[in-house]
Amino acid sequence: MKLISWNVNGLRACLKKGFMESFGALGADIFALQETKMQPGQAILELSGYQQYWNSAEKKGYSGTAVFTRIPPLSVSYGLGIEEHDHEGRVIALEFPEYYFVTVYTPNSKRALERLEYRMVWEDAFREYLLELDKKKPVIVCGDLNVAHEEIDLKNPKTNHRNAGFTDEERSKFTQLLQAGFSDTFRKLYPDRAGIYTWWSYLRKARETNAGWRIDYFVVSDRLMEKVEDATIHNEIFGSDHCPVGLLLK
Repeated sequence: MKLISWNVNGLRACLKKGFMESFGALGADIFALQETKMQPGQAILELSGYQQYWNSAEKKGYSGTAVFTRIPPLSVSYGLGIEEHDHEGRVIALEFPEYYFVTVYTPNSKRALERLEYRMVWEDAFREYLLELDKKKPVIVCGDLNVAHEEIDLKNPKTNHRNAGFTDEERSKFTQLLQAGFSDTFRKLYPDRAGIYTWWSYLRKARETNAGWRIDYFVVSDRLMEKVEDATIHNEIFGSDHCPVGLLLK
């Protein structure tokens, strides 16, 4: 079973940069997108063999998620079921016989940390949402979590401390999620692997110099780790300022 997640930073733009070729080459059973930045009907994808599920933000050209799956889900839900959090198209959950598959685009705290307070509220709500699902069956969570958890997860930790995505508050919330019974699959398998990132700023030739951050994840319920064969980061694939990340399940 192959799962892929990719923040495409605007699907319509990514379609012009080889998205369909990358989609075909990756050959995922379930393929999740974040930051689609589009409304229903603004792009038509011909994905033979896949069912498509979309959650668009009310604000045009902003946020949004999608999931394409070869395996028919038992049920699909959108959002957290909390009014405050469900206007930006950030969450889709698919229920399968053995697990829940959740894709998420976590809110960015923004440059002056103007949204950090809201981000903290979101983090608590999202964690509780996952824990409720986890009571029923194991959970696979993927997406742009907008946080580099440890110093090994970004190129320049010292100069980025207190910047959005590497504040103590955001990192602490990720720690809380892991302590609640979840595993960061890539770091669990590769605890010492440095210099592997999933996002690079468009500024200062960051991708050319690999001055990146690892902020895109596959996180699973601890009891699913025994079924994880590999966690992959496809930094050879372009088309967005993020690269796809993957999970192989036995």
